[in-house]
Amino acid sequence: MHSTIGIEVHAPAELVFRLARDVERWPVLLPHYVRADVVERHADGAVTATFVARRPLPGPFGLLGLGLPVTWRSRTWNESETLRLRFQHVGGATLGMDVTWRIEPTPSGCRVSIDHDFRRALPIPVLGGLLGDGFMPAVVDRFFTRPIAGQTLATFKALAEALDTPA
Repeated sequence: MHSTIGIEVHAPAELVFRLARDVERWPVLLPHYVRADVVERHADGAVTATFVARRPLPGPFGLLGLGLPVTWRSRTWNESETLRLRFQHVGGATLGMDVTWRIEPTPSGCRVSIDHDFRRALPIPVLGGLLGDGFMPAVVDRFFTRPIAGQTLATFKALAEALDTPA
């Protein structure tokens, strides 16, 4: 299974890339991120980090700022020449998922899209496999991956557009 979520940002692609590439700062920049703890630094510049984010809850619970904590571990790196961020999930319910951020310049700023590729994710059996191999990735994507990624994109959009506003 593969899904994509994206947003138009009225700020330069390079600015969005500079904000997003430093995943260690995400808990400072993104209110729904609780932690981003680096557990290993690789010789090629990649880092493996454990992330904890709050998945927003619907209704009055969400209005109160409450969220369901979600944790995973990813090996992550950035590709400055193509303005891409890459994540290989190496722990958590999304083990095996590949994530690619694409930041592409447009006439009005840039388009940021996040691709979630579950093809290598380990299957999680549900009801003895009766619901099929694609059921759990679809549930994880719909109820966890997309809400967190959507909130991440919206926050980076707001930050970049605020920083790009002429004084």
